[in-house]
Amino acid sequence: MSENSLEQDVLDELNDDKLQEIAGLLGPDATPETARGFVGDTVAALSTGIQEKASGAPEDVDEVKQAFAGAADAPLQGVAALGGGLGGMLGGTMMSGMLAKMSKPVAEAVAKKTGLPAEKIAAGIAMLIPVIIAAMNKRAKNPGAAQAGAPAPAPGAAPAPASGESGGLDLGAILGSILGGGKK
Repeated sequence: MSENSLEQDVLDELNDDKLQEIAGLLGPDATPETARGFVGDTVAALSTGIQEKASGAPEDVDEVKQAFAGAADAPLQGVAALGGGLGGMLGGTMMSGMLAKMSKPVAEAVAKKTGLPAEKIAAGIAMLIPVIIAAMNKRAKNPGAAQAGAPAPAPGAAPAPASGESGGLDLGAILGSILGGGKK
């Protein structure tokens, strides 16, 4: 994990109580360290899934573009967005919907890697989605912190399209600055 990783940003959004709560969802033997590993595995799997969608079928690319554009319109505020009787799925943004759709295959992949039950992983992912969105929003607002040397767009402005792009969001730049990767 690099110092400026999305995983670290998500962990920074969580406090010890929330890590303990996630550990409780994962099972009776899970510890906060187990929860930290779960966060890392989940963030990595969701980031990979987003990058794959962004380079996939046109409808998947459009979904990713809309999710990133919509996430900036209705940002969640970290741990404050957890709970609330809605299973952590506050905000109703396109991003939360996209991540929720991705959660089942991610839960299965993380379960396979960790040996934890997929249904417990899915419950942890539902709790983690608003925290991931909050961390992504912070990275979007300060892309220089997420990726050294990346120019920051003006507040509220969408990044300029890359050369050769016909307009709209530069998905590669967005993914690079927020997820720490991008289209390769």
